[in-house]
Amino acid sequence: MTTTSTRRPAGRRKDATVTDTRPTLRRLGGLLDSPVSSYYLLIGSTAALVVIGLVMVLSASMITAYKQEGSSFAVFTDQAKYAAMGLVAAWLASRLPVRAWKRLAVPLLIGAIALQAAVFTPLGLVKNGNRNWLRLPGVTLQPSELTKLGLILVGAFFLARHQRELHRMVRVIVPYLVPFVAVTLALVLAGHDLGTALVLLGIVGAVLFAAGVPRRVFVAAGAVAVAGVAFLVVTSGNRMGRITNWLSGSCTDPNGDCGQSVHGLYALADGGWWGVGLGASKEKWAWLPEAHNDFIFAIIGEELGLPGTFVILALFALFATACVLLVMRSTDQFVRITTVGVMALVLGQAMINIGAVIGLLPVIGVPLPFVSAGGSALVSTLVGVGVLVSCARHDPAARAILATRPSVVHRSLAIFPRRRSTS
Repeated sequence: MTTTSTRRPAGRRKDATVTDTRPTLRRLGGLLDSPVSSYYLLIGSTAALVVIGLVMVLSASMITAYKQEGSSFAVFTDQAKYAAMGLVAAWLASRLPVRAWKRLAVPLLIGAIALQAAVFTPLGLVKNGNRNWLRLPGVTLQPSELTKLGLILVGAFFLARHQRELHRMVRVIVPYLVPFVAVTLALVLAGHDLGTALVLLGIVGAVLFAAGVPRRVFVAAGAVAVAGVAFLVVTSGNRMGRITNWLSGSCTDPNGDCGQSVHGLYALADGGWWGVGLGASKEKWAWLPEAHNDFIFAIIGEELGLPGTFVILALFALFATACVLLVMRSTDQFVRITTVGVMALVLGQAMINIGAVIGLLPVIGVPLPFVSAGGSALVSTLVGVGVLVSCARHDPAARAILATRPSVVHRSLAIFPRRRSTS
């Protein structure tokens, strides 16, 4: 008696419909393994966020700008001006070697602290209850934005210099925490800007963590920070009201104290899956305060829908990937600490801003990096990216690869024929 085999004969018909993704993943892994991957990811993600930010600032501000300034392009023009200044400053920062940034760290922070102290002079300006602005001829700036980058560079300089002595608390407290961090926080809090102070505390925590500071320093510093923040919140009716409204979950009056948060959620709900279209937002018609600044993510969700918000999140994820790759490849402790600090500056503010828009965090007035309107924040953050690009391009392996690739300027000039020699 014979039996018939039920096994399917070997063939290609079934296997032909299966796509092997392993070569694609290997190519992607090879790109990330390249010494210049962090260099190009930093430039690409930052440039994309700045461009999207300019487009969305124009869309979100055109109504209020026309009402207040008589021109729909007033806010956009200022933002474009600062973006151009920031890109030039970032390019100059990227051309400086790492050793130059080690020398410039302390003078940069001292200058930023001096400007922060100047807000308490007649040059100071009060906005939204915070005395954190400085009015100079032809420009208005926020010195606290410069102190963020300064604290990162100074922390990286001193903590990398005393890397083998970090187990001694005096090596952390005396050269860094007391003369620089404490003075900066005191000046910012004296201007009643708790949101910026929280961002500064997050940056300092990231710098200390990247340096490998002992756990007892984190416990002590964290306890002091939590106690100080709790005291500042409890003693302020405005701050306590924001926390109470956020925790209660019952503040749904669009015309009351939670109006900004409610209208931000309205904007996201109106956008739905695919958005109402670029420029077609309804909430920017004076319904949503700070639509082009702190709540620009809500306008992105309303006009560009879920894909628009995912693009923003993906670009920040690419920025984080570039920073992680730079930290993993570098052997210079100054570079590693600086990279973690700038990453905490960008991603920390992004998480606080987006969290406030979607209701996961209370509103504390932190802008979305690269995207929100604000000249001081944009320029200082772009300079921080320029520092990271400098660290990435001065890596020996990356420098060797980049030396063989012509710059954009050289490639552009290559279209013109060379003049033949007449000799």
